[in-house]
Formats: sequence, structure tokens, C-alpha cells
Amino acid sequence: MEISATGRLEVRITAADVGKRVSIRRLSEPGAPGEKFTDTVGVLTSWDHGVLLITRKSGETVQIAESSLVAGKVVPAAPARRRGPAATYEELARVAARAWRPVESERLGDWELRAAAGFTRRANSVLPLGDPGLPLDAALDAVRRWYGERGLPAYIQTATGAEGTQETLCAELERRGWVREVSAELWIGALAPVADRAEGSGVVLSRTADEAWLARYQRKGVSEVALKVLGSGPSVWFATVPGEGGVPAAIGRCVVDGRWASFAAVEVDPALRRRGLATTVLAALAGRALDEGASAAWLQVETGNDAARALYAGMGFGPHHAYHHYRAPEPGDGGHPRPSPVEPEPRSPRNSGAGPS
Repeated sequence: MEISATGRLEVRITAADVGKRVSIRRLSEPGAPGEKFTDTVGVLTSWDHGVLLITRKSGETVQIAESSLVAGKVVPAAPARRRGPAATYEELARVAARAWRPVESERLGDWELRAAAGFTRRANSVLPLGDPGLPLDAALDAVRRWYGERGLPAYIQTATGAEGTQETLCAELERRGWVREVSAELWIGALAPVADRAEGSGVVLSRTADEAWLARYQRKGVSEVALKVLGSGPSVWFATVPGEGGVPAAIGRCVVDGRWASFAAVEVDPALRRRGLATTVLAALAGRALDEGASAAWLQVETGNDAARALYAGMGFGPHHAYHHYRAPEPGDGGHPRPSPVEPEPRSPRNSGAGPS
């Protein structure tokens, strides 16, 4: 906290600091005996009518009454990771977008509107990198029209928790009644330590997802659109550990894009979990990615999937930023979620799973 030359705490932020990362100390129980202090760190996303809105790294928003402030200051961005690769949010967002392409897209200024007949939110949402070229309300109206013409709900994918992420946009969407339906994290790590875990267990790598691979994939009856999305990306690989009855014991998907390799769709037969098959699949894919010149890896993981998070942390991965999908409110819904024709994100197996798509 900021301390003046006289040793007193001071509030050294104003409404002009909206959009900056700040550290706030406030009285949690003003006027109560034995007053308690609460500290909050995040992006100052608004300061209106005596109320501050702080967006934390996780995307959680906290409202703070101006009258409760004890101290506050602008703080530098979170320090870079001390191990593993370094990356900006924009770099990772663009790499992630290339690894899971829609079947149709259109530009709205610097925003990309993406559609794939409802197969996953990521392929059916706006990627808002930069300026849409219109005032925000007009841009959101254009987004809703575009998705409405395709019979789809309007989604916008945002991120929080890293330099250059979209805390302010999140706050503006929530202010307009957009509903956050999904939040997860994107983790990064060095590729070589993953490949070093290979034990030559007979993983089969292919450029296409055959019927056996699809039989283990979470979704049943995968459409032609889904196959196009699964096969999209600069250099796509599918891994299979053969199993009984023609259904693989485990599968995985990797996309190599320059220095980056992405891991997704890691699925293990429930009867064969906790035998290292997820690690085996990841190692085989990492080895191939290394052969193609990649050196770093990223994956997506649900915040509640403790088993997957433990697995990836043990491989040297760590969180880079959180990401979220916001759905436009429908007339008369009061901002509450309604059933959507967009297919939900695949849930990760409890002991593996490279996160939502």
C-alpha cells in the first residue's frame, strides 16, 4: 500500500486510472468495533457513482464503495513466469484461434466473428482482439445480428489475468447483461520435459481422426462440421493408444504452430485411468512436435478439474490467463442463461483432459 512521508496510508488512484492494475485496501466493516481491512488486486474496470469495480485475475468482479477506501495505488503488471516459455496474451490468443478454426468467419474491425454450426463455443464466438471499428454498443448489435442470421446465440470470448487481457470489456459486457457461461484457464509450459516422459508404449500417430479415434472422443455422432474443426490448424496430429474391441484405450490431439504445440481432446477409457495413459499420449505428441521445431506447449484446463491440474503442474505447466465465454442476453430473459444450440465445451476426464474447446 502507498504510505506517505508522514507514515499514513493514502489513496493514490482516481477515476482516471480505469483500465490499470491496482492494489486496494478497504475497510470491510466501516465503523464496526475492531475494524477489519481487506486487500484487493486487479484491474480497475470502472469508477462510477462512488463505486469501484475491480476485476481479479480469475475474472471475478468485486464492487468496492469509494467511502470504504483506506489506501490504493497503481501497480505494475504481474511478473513474468520464471520458468518455461514467455508469451503475450495476444500471441497465445492467435495461436489458440489457429488451432481450432471455424468453418466461417468475418472481420468486424479487429474482431473476428466465428461460426461452426454450433460445434463448441470457441468456434462459435467472437475473438475481440483490438478495436471493432465501431462504438461498443454498435459493435455488439452487429455481433448479435451476425449470429442471429445463422441461428446461433451471440458469444464473445474474453480473457483476464495477463498483460493486455480484456477486464474492461468483461465489465462492459456484464453491465449490458451479457452472461458469463464458461470460464477456464490456458496453461503453458516447456515442451521437452513432456516429451521426455515417453516410454515407447506403441502410440499410433495419424494426420486424421479415424473411426476408432472418434469412438473414444467425448462427442457421439460427430458431424462433418465437427470433423472440419478437429482437422483444422497448421500441423494437426491425432494420437491413439489401441484398446480392446477396436475402441482406443486413450486418444489425444495436437496442433503444431511455429514454436507452439497445443494439446487437446486427451481422453482415457474410464476403466484404464490412473495407469499413465494420458501422460503417454501427451509425450508421444510432444515428441512429434519437437521434431517439427516446436519448443513450448499450451493447453486449456477447467478450474475444477483437480486431477488434470495436478497432472499438468507435474509436467511443468502453469496458468497464463483465464478465459471466458459471454452470451448475449435474449429479450426478456433478465440476463439469465437459456438453453443454447451451441454445443457445450467438452468436460475433461478427471485424470486427464486438455481442457475445454
